Amino acid sequence: MPSAEIEWVKKYWDGLAAAEQPKSMQAMRLLDDHWATLTAEPADVDYRHEVVGGVRCLWAEPKGGLADRVLLCFHGGGYMMGSPYSHRKLYGHLAAVVGCRALLVGYRLTPENPFPAQIDDAASAYRGLLAAGIDGSKIALVGDSAGGGLALALALRTRDERLPAPAAVMGMSAWTDMSLLGASYDTNRETDRVFRKEMVGGLVAMLLGPDGDRTNPYASPLHGNLAGLPPVFLQAGGDEAILDDSVSFAAKAREEGVDVRLDVFPGLLHTFQMAAGRAPEADDALGRLADWVRPRLGIMNV
Repeated sequence: MPSAEIEWVKKYWDGLAAAEQPKSMQAMRLLDDHWATLTAEPADVDYRHEVVGGVRCLWAEPKGGLADRVLLCFHGGGYMMGSPYSHRKLYGHLAAVVGCRALLVGYRLTPENPFPAQIDDAASAYRGLLAAGIDGSKIALVGDSAGGGLALALALRTRDERLPAPAAVMGMSAWTDMSLLGASYDTNRETDRVFRKEMVGGLVAMLLGPDGDRTNPYASPLHGNLAGLPPVFLQAGGDEAILDDSVSFAAKAREEGVDVRLDVFPGLLHTFQMAAGRAPEADDALGRLADWVRPRLGIMNV
């Protein structure tokens, strides 16, 4: 049975689906910032700003965490909402259980900054870490929703540009397919009232424009050549509309020789991990990510 605490995720999404449409982008972004109320404040995590690779970023630094290992984090929000601040607690929790620092990237948002601004900023932040002396083998990429797709796209770009490869990639409800082909948009339509194809299609148009290439792998990593990617761990809720974005990516990655793991959580919704520190399901999910990524980052003990 789902915990009472995880039900707050459903209440949040149902409330968003029922809310009156905000009349401006600013109002919409302010509404989206309430996402952060799902997450408890992590203990013993400090935050500080830094410009890395020319991109505004926010460090989440757990006390006692390793300084030479980094989780490079990309927030969700459909590429038009969200920020390092709305997601600082989520990634603060993850950094604490992994035992190293997390760098939350403040990549540019649409519609003011259409594609490829987002992947360009992600690559700039990664290059900034490399320039600061952090080896790629000590960096793990992680993101939720749009940020999960961005983390996977960055892994493709680092391979294509022959940069030092990151140690691993993790995605929570990763949005990997701008062509919206997943059958789960239909099969989970009644359980996921927010991420319906009509709404997600609007986000795609905002990011790529009316004539943009929906199969560009830096926007839709599902459509890329996945061979040579580092190990990948994807998590998704069994009741979410974009479930198939993770299922299809994992299947294709496995066929192309990638070390990939997919955990689907029955009955749970999009980015339920945002309930970290409150709901046991969210804490379990972050614990799985931490247990998986620590050896890949060379972290033996926390």
